Amino acid sequence: MRIQTHTQVDGLTSGISVSAFAQAIAEAAAQNEEIAAYYRSTGFQPIWTDNDEASTARRSALFRAMKRAPDHGLPDYDTAAVMRQLEGVASLRDLGRLEVAMSQLFVAYAQDINSGVLTPSKVDSGIVRKVPRKSGTTLLTALADADPHHYFKTLPPKAPEYARLMKEKLKLEGLMANGGWGPTVPAKSLKPGQSGAAVVALRNRLIRMGYLNRSASQSYDAAIQTAVQLFQQDHGLTADGVAGASTMAQINQSLQNRLGSIVVAMERERWTNIDRGDRHVWVNLTDFSAELVDHGRVTFATRSVIGKNQHDLRSPEFSDVMEFMVVNPTWNVPRSIATKEYLPMLKRNPNAVSHLKLIDSRGRVVNRSRVNFKAFSAKSFPFAIKQPPSKRNALGLVKFMFPNKYNIYLHDTPSKSLFGREVRAFSHGCIRLSDPFDFAYELLSKQTADPEGKFHSVLNTGRETRIDLDQPVPVHLVYRTAIAPVKGRVNYRRDIYGRDAKLWQALQNAGVALRGAEG
Repeated sequence: MRIQTHTQVDGLTSGISVSAFAQAIAEAAAQNEEIAAYYRSTGFQPIWTDNDEASTARRSALFRAMKRAPDHGLPDYDTAAVMRQLEGVASLRDLGRLEVAMSQLFVAYAQDINSGVLTPSKVDSGIVRKVPRKSGTTLLTALADADPHHYFKTLPPKAPEYARLMKEKLKLEGLMANGGWGPTVPAKSLKPGQSGAAVVALRNRLIRMGYLNRSASQSYDAAIQTAVQLFQQDHGLTADGVAGASTMAQINQSLQNRLGSIVVAMERERWTNIDRGDRHVWVNLTDFSAELVDHGRVTFATRSVIGKNQHDLRSPEFSDVMEFMVVNPTWNVPRSIATKEYLPMLKRNPNAVSHLKLIDSRGRVVNRSRVNFKAFSAKSFPFAIKQPPSKRNALGLVKFMFPNKYNIYLHDTPSKSLFGREVRAFSHGCIRLSDPFDFAYELLSKQTADPEGKFHSVLNTGRETRIDLDQPVPVHLVYRTAIAPVKGRVNYRRDIYGRDAKLWQALQNAGVALRGAEG
């Protein structure tokens, strides 16, 4: 791909040509300081518009990447406009403007595929994740010094799940272009033993989804029941083989919706395109799960309870580093809970919640009988509320700390029955663990030969005690409604907080579109 102009481009070394070309670049890049800074640092040397081998290779790599951008669920970058500029170069000024246009195209693509199209917190205030974004100057400098075809391959996330999600995206787009999963099931629920048109529709949809082999059965037989159980397992549902209301709602989800979940999950993967840590904790809010991952392998997993689906109680999404655990913790009741929940109770009955202690500003326990709680408002309430260590403590017997301004941590709980629920959104935002002791043993296994003994020697004292981790462990609170495991089918989870619906709309507003016909 050679660039032809009516001006001798090879004459850029002459003072007049360099000045005209440089001035065109400076004017065109004036609205983007990062790109302008790059060209100033190189004396306005071109990286796209020379007819040498290196520039030709960069152009080729860029336009090849543009063709594949939809595979990644990225926007339309209007490559055609740049192609028209390329074909219409008639002067050095045109060439300078084209040079900047190609850099702008490259930087937009490189930043989007490397760290995401969207700014998370602008879409939902609960997504407080900080996304490191490479500057245009850094990206252009790296490109100029690298083999372009190899460099473009380094830009997408390296996490294996990203590639698996993209594979599923391409597969579903192919299915959508060929009729999708067929008609939805015209029933609110179905159970084994039933027969009729709705069961046939269920059978056909399960076949199209890959959960059932070809069958002519018109009854809800053992094969369909097994297929429903597999479906339920892949969708975070109680695997009883009965297509109840919640299961049917998931079976009847459209292929377009599932594709949207995949595209959103890929965007979220780009947000976490960071060094997650050889050992790290991975909490997927939508899956109500917490895992300890060592070198890419899950070495411990447990159920979790997350924040209620209420404005100020939803668990946020962010990454931090776990530094220590506290055994036999005191619960320092957050002021929002103290004033919104406990103060009204104390106004009605000063002896309410008697397991909690009132503490004054000097750290002394307050005698409730001497307090007129009705005299205080939420703003004027002068006391702290604490719950001493005990089995009844709201934090249970251990909490795991990754200090952060959101006051979020992982902890035990005395409310064990909640872990048997299918949807587990009950907390005030922190993450409760079903097996906190086992989690503690795993964390301590890297620093002591007898982690269980170490933990219980501290627990048995009954005293609040901090145990530091010799090697701090990164913690990632994420929200994935589409999960691509190493083996097996892609799993889907409910959009419990409605965040993915917002993200999908924002991606569409940014120019992301699904490929394939309606189906």
